[in-house]
Amino acid sequence: MQELYCSIDRKQTDNLDVDQLSGHLTPHVGEYVNVLSALEKLNVAILKAMDQTKEEYQGSSVLGQFVTRFLLRETSTQLQSLQSSLDCAMEAVHDQGCTGRRILKKPEELPIQKVAKRSVRRIQKNMCLSPTDPYSGMLTTGVSVEPDNHWGSQINQLEQLIDKLECESPHLEPLKEDTLAGTYNSNILLIQRQMSVKEKDVEPFQQALKIYTDTTSSQLNNLHVSVQNLPDRSCFIMYEFWQDRLSWMSYLQSSISKTFQRCIIDSLEEPEMVSTMLLPASWWIMNNN
Repeated sequence: MQELYCSIDRKQTDNLDVDQLSGHLTPHVGEYVNVLSALEKLNVAILKAMDQTKEEYQGSSVLGQFVTRFLLRETSTQLQSLQSSLDCAMEAVHDQGCTGRRILKKPEELPIQKVAKRSVRRIQKNMCLSPTDPYSGMLTTGVSVEPDNHWGSQINQLEQLIDKLECESPHLEPLKEDTLAGTYNSNILLIQRQMSVKEKDVEPFQQALKIYTDTTSSQLNNLHVSVQNLPDRSCFIMYEFWQDRLSWMSYLQSSISKTFQRCIIDSLEEPEMVSTMLLPASWWIMNNN
């Protein structure tokens, strides 16, 4: 450190100002310029989202409240994973830069502080990210850590908010972990299809829609089909619940699906709007028992 200090303080003044130090270190910052900028934006975004949640959660629908809790939990999990990766990187760099450092025990031998947490937030020790899956977009990863820095503060705030929201919505409390098995750990796929129909084609479209929904609901891997007709508008919103994405994609190739798709092309005023969301299978089972 003395050698490094002297290389910066070339005039031997024993006093370094901020500009001098910044000018000397800037060429070595590299990609961390983008990292620090992203962290600042992320911090602002998280605080803004938490403020919005506090204001709007009570007035949200049941589904809206469920999605809010799910997103909070996912955000907390990903921050914990990021913190864990940073801790590992810091230890590795410190080991390489320090001589005579004590040899660390293997991870399984390190004492881990046991902290009582809700069973629904016990984090898996695997990382699963599918960048090629357009319907996934979900990251479940990380090992539980208890950081003592700014990230730790953000994570603790998120966890406290999750606990508060879960206590205020007892009807949507997840099942206890020891009761989850098999399909409880998987996901189901929700597809929302919004269709604005030409007025002159409403009647034939409704007939085709009924045939499609009746046939679809009888499929083995289809869980539920529901249609909503917006009042005073020739707009239909259909919700399809499938056991998994592959089942839905396979059904898209069926004759009934292709026939309905041709009807959509002929009858709609504007292109169909399709959105998808993955939901925990345990949520579906809990709400249908």
